[in-house]
Amino acid sequence: MALVSIDVVILIVILGLLFDYTNGFHDSANVVSTVIATRVLTPLAAILMASVLNVLGATQISGVAQTITSGLVNLHTATQLTVLCALVGAIFWNFLTWYYGIPSSSSYALVGGLIGASWMHEGASSILWDGVLYKVIIPMVVSPLLGFAIGFILLKGLNSLMKFQFFKQREGIFAYLQIGSAGLVALAHGLNDAQKTMGIITLGLYAGGVIASPYIPLWVIASCAIVMGLGTASGGFRIIRTVGFKITKLYPLQGFVAETSASFVILAASFLGMPISSTHMIVGSITGVGMAGPLKVQWHTGKKVAFAWILTLPGAGFVAALACQLIEWSF
Repeated sequence: MALVSIDVVILIVILGLLFDYTNGFHDSANVVSTVIATRVLTPLAAILMASVLNVLGATQISGVAQTITSGLVNLHTATQLTVLCALVGAIFWNFLTWYYGIPSSSSYALVGGLIGASWMHEGASSILWDGVLYKVIIPMVVSPLLGFAIGFILLKGLNSLMKFQFFKQREGIFAYLQIGSAGLVALAHGLNDAQKTMGIITLGLYAGGVIASPYIPLWVIASCAIVMGLGTASGGFRIIRTVGFKITKLYPLQGFVAETSASFVILAASFLGMPISSTHMIVGSITGVGMAGPLKVQWHTGKKVAFAWILTLPGAGFVAALACQLIEWSF
């Protein structure tokens, strides 16, 4: 079925920006949870800072948008229906996990939705499996483990330094350093996460014949950046409580280390065109910090996060495929 009209293009843009907004309030917890948990910033100040830096990061183009546009499914066989249903699956999954306070990944919800809708509408041959493997699956597994390892090693090293009186007396500096590291996470989040929405909207515009080549229009960049910032500004306190308070006890030193390790991996992945999960990154980093001691990790929370981690790709993909099938039956 060919579903091509200007009305569908408009609907794709609206749903794309709605997904961008849910990404903002859903994943704002990744940016602000640690700095709120350590009481370095108030919730309002943390969210305002994250909103501004999310917008700034979102205006900087990385390889992530190109991956979503043309690196996961066949650009020339993708249709507006594919894009529309991918967004439906991702938005549904974001609202579902937000309602239950589960810090799942908006990134993998969108990727799962795109794969599920493409598979249902155009067949498995439309999916670029090498791109899915190397740009999504491998980074999905490796990135949180890398964040865990960096957080663990970095905190172990700093804890060793804190045994010396000279460094112990200056431990309070980490409260200020954590503001900078939280800002870096916000910048990295905008650079990686907003690019996904730009990519999916651009794919919809190309499939609908609105643009002749898969370049990202300036108005798409600007609107996604602004909406991401508005979504972040609206909070997301259900998930903030989970990430900031239910994994391990955080102090400024631990918060600084977790944010630094997470932002390092997110920035590296962004420039490599890998749409990784900032949610998984910060959770992995916080867990690594907790394991470095002397703090205790609440593994029951980790199990809930891991469960969502495993289910997000197939779950959003199933919803998108179901939406695609229902629309096809209706026309």
